[in-house]
Amino acid sequence: MDTAVLENKTSTENKTTTRTGKPKWLRVKLPTGKKYRNLRKLVDKYDLHTICTSGSCPNMGECWGEGTATFMILGNVCTRSCGFCGVKTGRPEDIEWDEPEKVARSIKIMGVKHAVVTSVDRDDLKDMGSIIWAETVNAIRRMNPTTTLETLIPDFQGNTRNIDRIIEVSPEVVSHNMETVRRLTREVRIQAKYDRSLEVLRYLKAQGIRRTKSGIMLGLGEKEEEVIETLKDLRSVDVDVVTIGQYLQPSKQHLPVQEFITPKQFKKYETIGKELGFRHVESSALVRSSYKAHKHLE
Repeated sequence: MDTAVLENKTSTENKTTTRTGKPKWLRVKLPTGKKYRNLRKLVDKYDLHTICTSGSCPNMGECWGEGTATFMILGNVCTRSCGFCGVKTGRPEDIEWDEPEKVARSIKIMGVKHAVVTSVDRDDLKDMGSIIWAETVNAIRRMNPTTTLETLIPDFQGNTRNIDRIIEVSPEVVSHNMETVRRLTREVRIQAKYDRSLEVLRYLKAQGIRRTKSGIMLGLGEKEEEVIETLKDLRSVDVDVVTIGQYLQPSKQHLPVQEFITPKQFKKYETIGKELGFRHVESSALVRSSYKAHKHLE
């Protein structure tokens, strides 16, 4: 999500004025630093696949410098057609059963200290990809015993048998993103359900996951009171960590950006989140799900 189009909207005191381009707080410098350059060479040399590079993440240099990287499993074609997501939608290819070892090897080559693993939705599979999920975590642990893990999982259609496979391999952090407020869920996450996502997060904590996490995007037309309601809903199911960032339109075929949220408003949501009791709140325009992920272990 590295391009954006701003639709004409009226502004409020804490939100941006109407404009046709990205505001200055969304402009970032190219990643630099010795650690970044070394990792970039390894990624190119061994053709390693990370979300950091394929998604042109603005925080790549910072995260790599701190030894964190994000990997996507189960292919690059999703069975869902969310209005915000740049991942291709369609009929996925067959499962690569050696993928867990490939991911584990990539993490070893890169020397990643904290790995975030995510995936497309695989509603075409009976297990919805949960077996590969579990085997990937196990492979990473075998090959990288000191690397800590966050799994950013899909909802598995709320099937607890599939969720249990994640719980059984005990990642240090398990994350599932709400993405948006209740009112906009049907439009933004067409095949997802707001309450089902909340139930997934509730179930994870109830079954003993030590640290749960979720994320939402802003700028899709949500109101302040709806964002606060979502934060309260997440706390009601004991979510520990929340990330709040700016939505950017991947292409003209995706949902347009309704507004660019100002740094002042993001700071306000951070304060509210901390007052509600979240252990960590990452809230700024450039925040993505895995931003400062290694700190969420604390």
